[in-house]
Amino acid sequence: QCSGAFLQPKKISKFIKGKIQVMPAENHATFPDMILAFSEPIKKMTVPKNFKVECSNENAFCTVSANGPNALKRNSLVAIPITIFVNKKSKPLLVGMKWNGKDVCETKPEPHPDPKPEPTPEPEPEPTSEPEPEPEPTSKPDPNPECDNSRYAKAIHLSLLFYEAQRSGKLPANQRVKWRKDSALDDEIPGGYYDAGDYVKFGFPMAATITMAGWGGVDYKKGFVKACEWENYKSMIKWATDYFIAAHTGPNEFVGQIGKGDIDHAYWGRPEDMRMHRPVYRITAQRPGSDLAAETAAALAAASLIFKKDNPSYAAKCLKHAKELYNFADKYRGVYSNSIPDAAIYYKSWSGYNDELAWGAVWLYRATQNKMYLNKAEQLSNSLGSPEELSWDNKGSGVQVLLAAITGKQVYKDRANQFCTTVLTQKPKTQDGLVFIQQWGSLRHASNVAFACLFAHDKGLLANDVSAQAKRQIDYILGDNSKKFSFLIGYGDRYPLKPHHRSSSCPLTGTCDWNTSNSQAPNPQILKGALVGGPKSADDNSYVDSRQDYVTNEVTTDYNAGFQSAAAFLVATQ
Repeated sequence: QCSGAFLQPKKISKFIKGKIQVMPAENHATFPDMILAFSEPIKKMTVPKNFKVECSNENAFCTVSANGPNALKRNSLVAIPITIFVNKKSKPLLVGMKWNGKDVCETKPEPHPDPKPEPTPEPEPEPTSEPEPEPEPTSKPDPNPECDNSRYAKAIHLSLLFYEAQRSGKLPANQRVKWRKDSALDDEIPGGYYDAGDYVKFGFPMAATITMAGWGGVDYKKGFVKACEWENYKSMIKWATDYFIAAHTGPNEFVGQIGKGDIDHAYWGRPEDMRMHRPVYRITAQRPGSDLAAETAAALAAASLIFKKDNPSYAAKCLKHAKELYNFADKYRGVYSNSIPDAAIYYKSWSGYNDELAWGAVWLYRATQNKMYLNKAEQLSNSLGSPEELSWDNKGSGVQVLLAAITGKQVYKDRANQFCTTVLTQKPKTQDGLVFIQQWGSLRHASNVAFACLFAHDKGLLANDVSAQAKRQIDYILGDNSKKFSFLIGYGDRYPLKPHHRSSSCPLTGTCDWNTSNSQAPNPQILKGALVGGPKSADDNSYVDSRQDYVTNEVTTDYNAGFQSAAAFLVATQ
């Protein structure tokens, strides 16, 4: 059994005895490796002499393998007695198990109409006096053999689960991340996404997230379809666009933030338990925010393209609001973080609003084919300089890449080529090949550039082929590095256990407070699919898996957006 098979009894003991039972569906020349993941580090684990065990990540992961030849026959039951020695006052849970490369601790999807397999005896459950955790959602794509099951398809699946973990508001019946509950139901505008490991709804990075994630769906829908994730992807986009539409409370009015940073950050606990004041901040004609309004217009324009075929009425609704918001942005010009001073502490618009006005115009042109928007984008493109990043703040390089693809003009191709060549070949790199752009969210920056440049290469826009360097960034994230460490939680055998993230750090029941935050134990809920910040310098060793290190180990919705789009590209084109 999983999800609590090794829950300690009420009386604390030094060790727990149990057994692992396996009935293989096919013959094996030797016993395939079995990887066990625990909610807390253990002291050690022992197995019979014909097996061996190696533990890593502070003994939170243990691998059981054969100690010499150990053939397995199909449908033969194998029982492995194990003893787990625990730390003082520790109550470790078995939260994950992989055998022969497959996750066997997952909630099973509805079976396909295949012949029924022969029954497998289940091991007897350990006695427990505490409630078992709810089962985790599946961490692999639909087992339908027609679904792509590549590493990039698995990354898409996990990333979409992360967005479900970030949902605010009334959760739907088909919510797959079961440890999350309804929250912030009294917000003036319910719904949307919590920004990071906290509970503020920052409108500017949320909109930038959806535009970047939307770009992947608009141009590489095939990747999501091949991975059997198209419906989940559309749900991810719509959870935000429903919120944006509701937040557009007047032609020249938009709710740009719910929650106040310092009040929110003083609380460590579950979102459903929070009771702090959550003020609402708007942009208006008197307090303009061209960057926020134009970015949200871009996100809604991208969404209109995503839903155009499957849900034309909703697509039309998104496009209507996108046009109104863009008109608001263009007519009443101003920097949003001047109008919402609390946002300036966390998401100041350093690049101003011209890049968002150009970006919004490009996306509205793609959605409408109205040359008024294209002309506007081209006029503004000359004022954007040569940024060496693509981020929630600065979209200038994205504008040049899309204009090159739309118009075919050499001036934009040259700018796109300069951007991709400079960043991917001239920026500092770690020894393992990660392009280092800046300290905060280094993996986010690398994957955003990777996606834009893979797109540019795919469209034949680049004089220099940097596609291998771009793909290298995604592979680095997924564990192709000297430490064999995946920075995408839940992917592979070794990944972050202690992200700076409030809700996943909380147990299912009981107290969750700053003592929980300061604990050295892994997060009891696995925040599957979250991309952590990553190394904070051009040194692979500068990454620290610590809940207290919010530079390297916090997660945010915008960290995943470009990465997810790059994964869709790689599934679609390979």
